[in-house]
Amino acid sequence: MPYLRMPPARRVCGDAALWSVLAAATGYGFRDAGASASPVWDLSLPLAVLAIAVPLSRRRPGTAVVLVNGLCALGMADPATPANAQVLSLAALSCLLGARVAAARRPLLVLSGCLALDLVTCAVLRTQAVWWFYALTVLPAALLLPWLAGRHRRGRRELVREGWRLARSLEERQHLVAERARLTERADIAADMHDSLGHVLSLVALRAGALELSPDLTDRDRADLADLRGTIADAVEQLRETVAVLHDPAGTEPGAGLPLTDTVEDLLARAVASGVPVRWERRGAMPVLSPLVRRGMYRAVQEALTNAVKHAPDGEIRVRISHEADRTRVNVVNTAPSGDRPVCAAEGPTIGAGGRGLTGLRERVTVLGGSLWTGPYQGGFRVTAVLPHQVAASPDTAASRPETPPALLGPGPGAAYPAPGTDTGTPDTGTPESVARLASVRSAARRRSVAAFVAPAVAAAFFVPAAVYLAWQLTTSVLPPSRFDELPLGRPRAELAALLPDNAYPYPPDHARSAPQPPGTRCEFYRSGRDLLTEVDLYRLCWSGDTLATKDTVPASRPTAP
Repeated sequence: MPYLRMPPARRVCGDAALWSVLAAATGYGFRDAGASASPVWDLSLPLAVLAIAVPLSRRRPGTAVVLVNGLCALGMADPATPANAQVLSLAALSCLLGARVAAARRPLLVLSGCLALDLVTCAVLRTQAVWWFYALTVLPAALLLPWLAGRHRRGRRELVREGWRLARSLEERQHLVAERARLTERADIAADMHDSLGHVLSLVALRAGALELSPDLTDRDRADLADLRGTIADAVEQLRETVAVLHDPAGTEPGAGLPLTDTVEDLLARAVASGVPVRWERRGAMPVLSPLVRRGMYRAVQEALTNAVKHAPDGEIRVRISHEADRTRVNVVNTAPSGDRPVCAAEGPTIGAGGRGLTGLRERVTVLGGSLWTGPYQGGFRVTAVLPHQVAASPDTAASRPETPPALLGPGPGAAYPAPGTDTGTPDTGTPESVARLASVRSAARRRSVAAFVAPAVAAAFFVPAAVYLAWQLTTSVLPPSRFDELPLGRPRAELAALLPDNAYPYPPDHARSAPQPPGTRCEFYRSGRDLLTEVDLYRLCWSGDTLATKDTVPASRPTAP
């Protein structure tokens, strides 16, 4: 037995609600038509067509518009009025056509076909001018304007959706870059560990080899020392292989290739020799630091100097290294950039896709069990790293205990406003695909918005003059029944001019034109009411020269054969 896939309940409820609204409009139009309305053609058939067209509009909205437009074209055959309640249904489905179809070519072909069908119906039925006016103004407005509104809504919805997709992609990219910076910093720490620990292990292996040659040892001791030396050599080799796998190629991280023997004093001396305005001081006695802590202190000063030189090259840089009982505090403060240099950085690793330097520095300090603060300070920027003298046994636990920054550092982390002195550099790799896609969606939305305003204006410029002229002809050819009764026969036209309208009705139906008239007379027609969309009775005045010979009434509907 084949599996029948049921539509979602939300979709079914939406279609049912739309059909109920359109069915209520259809029922109101049927009730308003009175006894002349047919229960089959004016009520049952429209409800059945709407029951098919509304759910069909989700997969084939163009076909649904054609079906409902057929109901409007069927109204052209009504001898009383071309208007019916299906114009509202046509406008609703045309709006859905614009909202559910992205392209414009096929919907325009559908709308053009519907208008052509309406005009052909008028031509085949040989309707009056009012019917033509309805087919050239009301039906195009019900087709075109809602379709433009639907396209505009679809464009706005796509723009919002594309904006959120871009925001999600940027957030994911930020997380990926920050994670890559952390992994890179951990690889650098592994390399530093190899340089320090590998050196110590090599010395231990060398010492074991020297003891192996001692004449005071027994053969068993020499064998044990040989095994120890071999084990140490294997450990050094495994350490080297592990670091080779973890470590990025040289040059992927600033300062990755610097020698381990380089000190903070050497770094600051090179900066001063290069003309960088650096003032630094050391407080407290220099403690015994582990190689990893020395490397972390070096990287903190190096990163702060790099950012300060990049974003505030003319500003003064103050470096203070304070050695306390169990920890060392590195504080680097730079003043604001001079002149009109733009401020282009924000706090720490929370900025965009760049900021790998501070992100990696934060990771290194956290792994060592220390803390890092970055942010604005006295118009400039400061970087403060607090490092323990020895690496903590559980760095993650130590890093999870926040320490209140000292008053010297000014505002704590979390500053959301721009400030100089941080590394935000993201290489210019051209316009990202997401940005180009968002720009394309915005451009399409602008074009649809312009079309939504320009197209009605163009249509109005084309149809309004014709509609105004037609309305003027119809309203100036109305002869009220009271004045018709006052027209006496056999009187000259000059005496009756005050009772006659300004113009005669130029579009009488065929049965009125073909009605028999007195020989030698010229007949004119006048409308008996001012309703523009309803067929009214016509008054016929036949003149013999300038004298009114006869007057009679032509019914609005064509007389039926007996």
